[in-house]
Amino acid sequence: MKWNDLAVPAGVALLSVTLAFVGTHYFAPLVLAENTVADFRTATMLPSEPQDPDVVIAAVTEDTLSNFSYRSPVDRAFLAGLLRALEQRHPKAIALDVLFDQPTEPEKDALLKQTIESLSVPLAISYVDKTGIVDEDQLAYENDFVPARLRVYADQQTSEGIARKLYPGKRANDGTFIPGFAYGVAQKAGVAAAPIGDEANMSTWDDIAWRGVPTAVDTAIAEYPAHAVAILPPVLFENKVVLVGEIVSLTDRFPTPFATAYSGSKGDWAGVEIQAQGVSQVMHGRHSRKMTRGPEWTLMICLALAGVTFGKMNLGMARQLAVSGGTMALLWPAGFAIFHYFGLMMPLVEPSLAFVVATWGTDALTGREAKRQREFINGAFARYLNPSLVKQLANDPSKLQLGGEMRPMTILFCDIRGFTTISEKFDAHGLTRFINRFLTPMTDLIMAGGGTIDKYMGDCIMAFWNAPLDDPDHAEHGCRSALAMRARLAELNAQWRAEAEAAGTAPIVVNIGIGLNSGVCCVGNVGSDQRFDYSVLGDDVNLASRLEGQSKTYHLDIVIGERTAEAVPMLAILELDSIRVKGKTKPVLVYSLLGDDTLLADPAFLTLKESHDAMLAAYRRQAWSEARAHLDACRQKTMPLMAGFYDVYEERIADYEASPPGAAWDGVYVALTK
Repeated sequence: MKWNDLAVPAGVALLSVTLAFVGTHYFAPLVLAENTVADFRTATMLPSEPQDPDVVIAAVTEDTLSNFSYRSPVDRAFLAGLLRALEQRHPKAIALDVLFDQPTEPEKDALLKQTIESLSVPLAISYVDKTGIVDEDQLAYENDFVPARLRVYADQQTSEGIARKLYPGKRANDGTFIPGFAYGVAQKAGVAAAPIGDEANMSTWDDIAWRGVPTAVDTAIAEYPAHAVAILPPVLFENKVVLVGEIVSLTDRFPTPFATAYSGSKGDWAGVEIQAQGVSQVMHGRHSRKMTRGPEWTLMICLALAGVTFGKMNLGMARQLAVSGGTMALLWPAGFAIFHYFGLMMPLVEPSLAFVVATWGTDALTGREAKRQREFINGAFARYLNPSLVKQLANDPSKLQLGGEMRPMTILFCDIRGFTTISEKFDAHGLTRFINRFLTPMTDLIMAGGGTIDKYMGDCIMAFWNAPLDDPDHAEHGCRSALAMRARLAELNAQWRAEAEAAGTAPIVVNIGIGLNSGVCCVGNVGSDQRFDYSVLGDDVNLASRLEGQSKTYHLDIVIGERTAEAVPMLAILELDSIRVKGKTKPVLVYSLLGDDTLLADPAFLTLKESHDAMLAAYRRQAWSEARAHLDACRQKTMPLMAGFYDVYEERIADYEASPPGAAWDGVYVALTK
């Protein structure tokens, strides 16, 4: 494996993960996208849970405000009475989420201030010193009205306009530390809110761990009208943290994550409702579970590696989109389900971005090489392979092992008999046209049978099967292609005969010889550094060429080797001879291919085969009279294709009768020509 085979994908994966992390943490549109997806999960997949037993809201509602002559500020005499009514119900703590930044009627202000000072229940009061919310005069009034020991910051922080986090607190303008509302109220109720909510952790912002609503009617935190507290059962407030604040339609409302799925009051909450969620969270030690850095990076790396893998496949635009969509179709529902069942908020935009960047980045980097491979494959095979096979190779070049490999194959050689005599009847243009009319249909038949054209040598065709694509039935496909070539040649001869008669010229009759042999060969790029071809080499290739030449010896059009014959028991074949071809010392058995499985099932062929095999057996035993008798029987039953073959054996028998070969004769015929 080359270094680039690992370095480039690893580099793309690392770059993809880095870009995804930086983008979703520091690039505003992607930060917003990740947060919005998380918000939508909160809004739609948050499981229901029982109503909080320890926190309630005494809500100043529209009905409450309708009892006063003005809406804002909230009537302070009413608030004083509300605090006394709550005090009598023995709550654990009270929190006023009301801003005291301006005076009202002096007697009412004095009454509330005196009530605050003398209240026996732990009390927390909202405080804000942020420029833009209060001016200098408002801040001075607020500092005078709200004792420092009771102050909690009620500044509702948002990101992208959405309330998502608990405010930990900060150092006030006078230098004192004031805790955030949720932490300060919990501390008043006797809950240790550290380490968050103290001066040492002002930079730590915890996400709100939203409570799921128990039913479609009830709220996560119980809400009771403030003006009805005095007549409600004391048990509703006893030993609970009571938050007092406005829940009205127009003021002090903030979008929450639920706004991604719901409009109106289900999506935009009153400030006191959001603060109540925070108080409940701190009271019960709840935390929003977000995936930590280790698992986050692991998830991104896995998705990036998957993207690199898919990118290297060079699947094309449509398939690439399908793969990317399929991956997202697995990742995103899993993220929603994990949050619903396990409460874990895992990032989704971030790993998706890592996957997409890795996929398309790898595809872009390797696309040029893939295009070069496809162009090479199309150039090398388009004219010699069936188009569907060329497409398979182009889509998956790994099926083509360049540089040479050993594999079992079937090789075919086809040659026109007497081509020199035929060529004398044409000029150069006419001969080219004639040979093309022969080679084109023969090539089509070979390619249709799954064969690969190796080369043309004048009137000769060389082809092979089982490369570059696997073909376990290569011998059968080669033989059936040869039979189809025989049948197509008969049609061509009839066509040429008709054309000659119409032109008043002598017809041209074309005869061919085909040699087929199977064996293990070396196939791959063969040639020089300047020029090479996809070709096949080996002894079995040479034998296939010799068998084509021996078809002249036996006056047959198709001669096949022993391993080819063994692989096609479903076809009609007859053994011809044991010969020692030129250039070889070891004899080989050769056969004639006469027809397909239909002929094999013909009783006439089976009868012929019986006499034929008996003739060969007698011939090899040097039983010349018996061999001649069987030969005569074969002639009576023979097919026209075999007539010339039996002439050859009749002549051999006559020669051996006149000059016996002797006891050492092994029945092998020595071929003197190629």
